[in-house]
Amino acid sequence: MGGANRDWISLRGLELDCVVGVYPHERDTPQPLRVELDLALDTEPSAHSEKLSHSVHYGEVIEQVHFLLKSCRFRMLETAAHALCRYLLAPPALGERRAQIDRVRLSLEKPTALGGTVVPKLTVEREASWVQIEQEDKPFGVVDVIHETRDAGIYRLNVAPGRGIPLHEHRVMRESEMVISTGLLRQGEPAPLGSIERWPHRLPHRYDNPTSRHQTILCVDSPPFIEEDEVPVAEDAASAQG
Repeated sequence: MGGANRDWISLRGLELDCVVGVYPHERDTPQPLRVELDLALDTEPSAHSEKLSHSVHYGEVIEQVHFLLKSCRFRMLETAAHALCRYLLAPPALGERRAQIDRVRLSLEKPTALGGTVVPKLTVEREASWVQIEQEDKPFGVVDVIHETRDAGIYRLNVAPGRGIPLHEHRVMRESEMVISTGLLRQGEPAPLGSIERWPHRLPHRYDNPTSRHQTILCVDSPPFIEEDEVPVAEDAASAQG
């Protein structure tokens, strides 16, 4: 971008079982999916500083892609590919410390979709300028709306310093969350980087940020976020449930 150097980090060998398909039998049964990623960015700053925050932590990228594919239950390879590209090309979240990815080349392959006789594979390539992220101000901070389909929404919840997401529950949405920064408290306890929670209906949960910088949660809601399904729960009521 803008004349900057463009280098490539390539990631190969990711295979997982997940729901990606439009037919009824594909909606019920996970099937193998192979993922290949090429990430373009300027690696010169990290070469000089030798700091991960000036590059991209490819272990974390793989974990986040794995989380999204497992959580979203996409209907088509095209939908999955475009959602993942939007996520990877979005500017770093307020709680993240990483370089901007300038371009992504992403391949998704379903090795068993046609009985193994022919292997369908989709490859897409996009620039960062392709992505426009909507942001919503919330009492706890800022939400980045990454991508929404009829089945699921992908969001980054940026919790401002000294604030928190109050205790609440969901009665319609299935919610899966992955912590992508360090220093956040979940249910009053430290939430390690990369930790995942999949919240059952009516299970109260909360987050707090006691640090001096933003903390970020990668969130998948199925169906996409329903404001009236963010049901506040009083602390004493939650204690009684426990």
